[in-house]
Amino acid sequence: MESLVKLTGDLDSFMYTYLLIIILLAAGIYFTFASKFVQLRMFAESLRVIMEKPSKEGSVSSFQALMVSTASRVGTGNIVGVASAICTGGYGAVFWMWIIAIIGGSSAFVESTLAQIYKKKDPEGNFYGGPSYYIEAALHSRPLALLFAVSMLITYAGGFNMLCAYNLQSTFSGYSFYDPSTSPVIIGIVLAGLFGFCLWGGGKRIISTTSALVPFMGALYVLISLVVILLNIGNLPMVFGKIFSEAFDFQAIFGGFTGSAIMMGIKRGLYSNEAGVGSAPNAAAAADVSHPVKQGLVQMLSVFIDTLLLCTATAMMCLCSGIAPNADLAGAPYVQAALQSTLGTFGPVFITVSMILFAFTTLIGNYYYTGNLLNYIHKGVPSQTFLKCFRVICTFIVFFGAIAQMDLAWNVADILMGIMAIINLPVIFILHRVAFRAEKDYLQQKAEGKNPVFHSSTVGLEGKTDCWEEGMHI
Repeated sequence: MESLVKLTGDLDSFMYTYLLIIILLAAGIYFTFASKFVQLRMFAESLRVIMEKPSKEGSVSSFQALMVSTASRVGTGNIVGVASAICTGGYGAVFWMWIIAIIGGSSAFVESTLAQIYKKKDPEGNFYGGPSYYIEAALHSRPLALLFAVSMLITYAGGFNMLCAYNLQSTFSGYSFYDPSTSPVIIGIVLAGLFGFCLWGGGKRIISTTSALVPFMGALYVLISLVVILLNIGNLPMVFGKIFSEAFDFQAIFGGFTGSAIMMGIKRGLYSNEAGVGSAPNAAAAADVSHPVKQGLVQMLSVFIDTLLLCTATAMMCLCSGIAPNADLAGAPYVQAALQSTLGTFGPVFITVSMILFAFTTLIGNYYYTGNLLNYIHKGVPSQTFLKCFRVICTFIVFFGAIAQMDLAWNVADILMGIMAIINLPVIFILHRVAFRAEKDYLQQKAEGKNPVFHSSTVGLEGKTDCWEEGMHI
């Protein structure tokens, strides 16, 4: 096990030091300037379109698609991931999480708009799509599309759900009843059982469950965070000062880049908001909207909800508490210690409840993505026997994650997520002009006082899409 931890740790460090930091920043910066800061310029419009109703009753709305992708984004990473980044990389990690979110909004817009443009419709009238579909349709490379589908399947059903289970059980480590030799096993059995029970409810049940839980848990978490910050308001200037000073302490950063503020901020920021990774487009494609840009704007908003709101809430709540971050407290123990210092015994209990809700919605949100991937790999819906076996494997992975080591769980998740980004970001760079032409068409129709309706011919794709041909109003 120690050898496996070291191997995954070395691979993780190599990927994020020499590959992903360059690809992520370059893509985000390029899309930001090429789109003339779409994430800021169209922010108000994204708030408006989020509440639009689908044209067909029973279809997935923009809001529901947002909640599914947010259920995956808004998870244990918002608590444990942020706390780990601060304890390992210092105050400056918060600044780099903000940067990844701001520039990542443009990447999220491009990939989700593309997913809508190249989406498909099943016999029941439901939409589906994602990176695998726009890779095959636009680049005509099924092998590359299959590689992405398999990598995402392993990432979400495996790495992310394993890490989510670990993060949840680690929250209980601060309680007196916790026994390191038995508690992870017991928690793993309970969590895997609840997860498995939910899997047999079907896709519609997953959508309705996440739609109900995500707004509630997010609002409550932000509210408690604000209470803690207000009770420690005197520390806020110091916190902001250290965030910016440590973010640009280049001597400290390049003295130990692997655990630096930049590295930890980028890794945990990417894990939290997933902008450019290629996950959210799978949910975005399911929405019934009149124009692809609408869902691109909605998914862009999800990045901001996740990092600029929820991750910042965790960071400020912890740093304002007066408890200094250090490597020994990395993860849930730091958040619990910070809250206990301000709210007493209520603090750790609240974090435990939040982690349970976050973990549950993350697990089922991640599983929702796998259905679309399995359909693509099999060129149709897999057999019931296959799906039952797959659900059993997914359930076992959740149990294994609960009993895994912390470093192994994080390393595996980071590596698998990195592979997805390495495939998806170059693809959306190649195709980004299609998304920007769609945005130009959207703004032109808005200027004419119309509710924008998309046709593939307006972006030079006549005859190359399944749902947007002239006269084919979805």
